[in-house]
Amino acid sequence: MADAMGTTYSQLRLRERIEIYRLRAAGKSLREIGQELGRSASTVARELARNSRSTKSWPGGYEPERAQELAERRRRWDCRFKLARQPALRMLVRDRLAMGWSPEQIAGRLALDNASMRISHESIYRFVYHRSAQKDYWHRLLPSRKNRRGRLLRGGISPVRFFKNRTSIHERPRAIETRHEAGHWEADLMCFAKYRQSILIVHERASRILLAAIQTTKVANVIADKLSTMLSVLPEALRQTVTFDNGTEFAQHYRLQDALGIDTYFCDPHAPWQKGGVENAIRRLRRPLPRKSNLATLSPWSLDRIIANYNATPRRCLGFKSPAEVFWDNLTPLHFNREPTPTPAGGRRRRRRRPVCCG
Repeated sequence: MADAMGTTYSQLRLRERIEIYRLRAAGKSLREIGQELGRSASTVARELARNSRSTKSWPGGYEPERAQELAERRRRWDCRFKLARQPALRMLVRDRLAMGWSPEQIAGRLALDNASMRISHESIYRFVYHRSAQKDYWHRLLPSRKNRRGRLLRGGISPVRFFKNRTSIHERPRAIETRHEAGHWEADLMCFAKYRQSILIVHERASRILLAAIQTTKVANVIADKLSTMLSVLPEALRQTVTFDNGTEFAQHYRLQDALGIDTYFCDPHAPWQKGGVENAIRRLRRPLPRKSNLATLSPWSLDRIIANYNATPRRCLGFKSPAEVFWDNLTPLHFNREPTPTPAGGRRRRRRRPVCCG
């Protein structure tokens, strides 16, 4: 936007407001003040009219420092209601929130896509809580709807003393902590209110991609077999370690090492946040799958759709790429350089076809 003086418009600064006050007190006209500052006379007129009005606590008149404070407060207030003024942006934000995106994911993806509509995540949060105060409960659209922050402290006795070949997370290679190397997983059970209903969740630390399978039992050998089945389809480079909490359902973790050569590690007792990736994933999945859900009515297709939507949602920690995009970037080099399949027992040796690279 350009003003009448032919220069690009910018917000008035405190130094200019002091000059307006000084020149006006000296009896200068609006046009003379504008010429002195390089501003249009209408800009000076709006500034004086807007910030000179009397209030209950102000008798009236123009004062530079007060005018600066009022302008800054208006900018903060205006930022809160940007979504109120732009219906298209408001609907886009609401749709993405309904899809399970966080305000940071929405803002970051808009910036990554170079969209004409942009907004900061703080502005989204301000508008969400403003609408909730107006009894239009937008906060229910946020991924986390807790009424307070922090974790609850729980007691109890850990069964770690009964675990065979248990290795502490403190013995895990430090390189895994950086999340730069693919192939390191975290696993946990997502439990539900109905008896014996749960979902086995497996989370890859580098890409944040999820694998999931419905379980009707927590028996350790069944869980170990399911984990082996889920991870066996991956290349060896993408299934190096798995980290668990101390639930008894993972007591036969050593079968993963025997079958697939996967190293296993365990969190400290009462410290599940040490595998925070899968804990955060389960918290996000509670939105489409609340604890009161009945898994008996959930088809495998519906679960696959929920997990696919999770894996296609952009994440700030991934530069607003999706877990599926990052995992595919890790998988593609391995896929294009596969070794020949070993000769089956009693059969002729067959080779896998190498994919033809397009482009």
